[in-house]
Amino acid sequence: MAVEKGSRAPDFALSDERGEQVSLSSLRGKRVVLFFYSKAGTSG
Repeated sequence: MAVEKGSRAPDFALSDERGEQVSLSSLRGKRVVLFFYSKAGTSG
């Protein structure tokens, strides 16, 4: 999925270090850092 520069990140959920689901929307109002990297194996 492509996210355009300057747009809001879509809501998603991932497992934390304890195996519990955490969604981006559940963190609303808190400071969150999202790191996006280029596809593995590319020069980016």
